[in-house]
Amino acid sequence: MPLPPRDIIGILSDNLRLRKSVLPISTRSVTRWAQGLHLPRGGETVLYTGQMYQLIPYIERMVKLEEWLGDSRLAGLTGPGRRLNRVINLTAFMGRPGRQAQEGNDRVLRNVARLLQLAGVEFGYLYEDDLYSGALAHDLGADAAVTQQACRVQRVFKRHGVRNVITVDPHTTNMLRSVYPRLIADYGVNVRSYLEVLAEKELPIRAPISAEVVLHDSCVYARYEQVVQEPRELLRKAGVTIKELESAGRFTLCCGGPLESLYPRKAVAVAQKRVEQLRQVAPEAVTMCPLCQVNLRKASGGTLRVMDISEYLQRAHGDLSFPSV
Repeated sequence: MPLPPRDIIGILSDNLRLRKSVLPISTRSVTRWAQGLHLPRGGETVLYTGQMYQLIPYIERMVKLEEWLGDSRLAGLTGPGRRLNRVINLTAFMGRPGRQAQEGNDRVLRNVARLLQLAGVEFGYLYEDDLYSGALAHDLGADAAVTQQACRVQRVFKRHGVRNVITVDPHTTNMLRSVYPRLIADYGVNVRSYLEVLAEKELPIRAPISAEVVLHDSCVYARYEQVVQEPRELLRKAGVTIKELESAGRFTLCCGGPLESLYPRKAVAVAQKRVEQLRQVAPEAVTMCPLCQVNLRKASGGTLRVMDISEYLQRAHGDLSFPSV
């Protein structure tokens, strides 16, 4: 049975309020992807991850723990657990995910940075000040904690002189571009997804990809941020043939992600339905959201190849020695 939603939301919002993230992770885990890229610190334009890709392995561990607790006699202790978590960060006891789980998500972020560099875009990175956006807390209705986090992020931008932000995922894009301006009167930051930035550039083709794929649109990108054509244009320029679903673009269906933190088993059922639709169209599915990728991969059980769009773009445009998809 699912754990009490009120307590789970409370723990996550308390973490965001007290520790700047729903699942606080080390600075090293946040910034490890940037090692060796020699990105300048800060600047007028920065690449902002919002920690979404870095958090995915920890979210997976949290969901597994919720499923285990929900089937145990400890399920009724979430209330006392929330009170204890205000004093001691209980999420630290979930354990660290394996290195392999983290490396895949780090690679996506390196792909994005390399592609932007190849396109001639000048940008910096905020390193330890690359704070979580508050996306999950916003989805769960923890408004006070989200407003506090938005103010923290704005202060970081002001301190570093940031005027333009390039985001790497739909949830961070939506938070920084559409949600924050409603919460902060003098926000004044221009926010664009890296897909929008790259779509305006002419990237050299080094290894055209001969593949047929089905594109799974992110609900957040397609419905809230109108990022629909850009990923298609980028894939086509890379040589990829896109097989379209009937439920695509603004009519895309959910991967199950929003349910995962409260109702893990329902989230799996939603993802399995989507996987079946994707699998009927093509053997490979392309995602542009870390939550979509992990949920669809898990639900497919290996019957559908699910890859982040950056993997295809890096293969087509980047270093030929880079691992292929």
